[in-house]
Amino acid sequence: MSVMPAPENEVFAANRASGRIALAVKADHGVTRRSRIREEGPLRVRCPGQPSAELEAVILNTAGGVAGGDRFNINIWVPSEARLVVTTAAAEKIYRALDDDAVVAINLKVAAGATLAWLPQETILFDGARLARTIRIDIDRDARLIIAEAIIFGRSGMGETVRHGRLLDRWQVYREGRIIHAEALRFEGEIGAKLSAAAVTNGGTAIATVLIVPAEESFLIGVRALRFVGEVAASAWKGVLLIRLCAADGAALRHDLVAVLNAVRSGALPRLWLN
Repeated sequence: MSVMPAPENEVFAANRASGRIALAVKADHGVTRRSRIREEGPLRVRCPGQPSAELEAVILNTAGGVAGGDRFNINIWVPSEARLVVTTAAAEKIYRALDDDAVVAINLKVAAGATLAWLPQETILFDGARLARTIRIDIDRDARLIIAEAIIFGRSGMGETVRHGRLLDRWQVYREGRIIHAEALRFEGEIGAKLSAAAVTNGGTAIATVLIVPAEESFLIGVRALRFVGEVAASAWKGVLLIRLCAADGAALRHDLVAVLNAVRSGALPRLWLN
């Protein structure tokens, strides 16, 4: 008696990943250390380097990428006086989805007197990828925050292009329970054609957003004085600095993003950014 192979979508459904990280740190006599870590599924977090005032945490996805139907959840807590910078071991790849979105939920909390720099490496969307991501950040009034997120549509160096797919990226930033910034980015359907529009990226395939709270006036002046490969614009209001970047490809975007972060961040970039 022969057995019929399972349909392709059922095979993929059985291999969908679910991962979670919960990381809390603590300030200990001028040094930031890990306090509690919980890891589930393929997600891991490592803290290389010697003890210092700012702890560097590196997120790894042992699954090697994100596919349709995957579910990932990241929760990070930075208490008073602690300083944390979070990055990723490599660019995160979002692969083609058969039907369901890949869902990523990121929740960051920063207490009074604490500092968080959320600096993951780029997110790369492949043709046919479907990603729904939410980023919620809660900060106290005198907490400090830098968040930078970069998205690349296809690896142009490999001759890859993104023709269609879905991207829904929603951010919400609250200070003492009141929302101070919210935005939503949505691409659906013929992404490649939409990116070619002059009012979108004018054919560019790489974009990024940097958000800084609180923002010093010198940050805005410093960013506007830089020379960029792609297009960069910065604006500030009520203590918030928002910087948008757009470039022809990932290499140009990385060049401009490194320049921006060096201008607004007192500490060095994570070592993995410089490899």
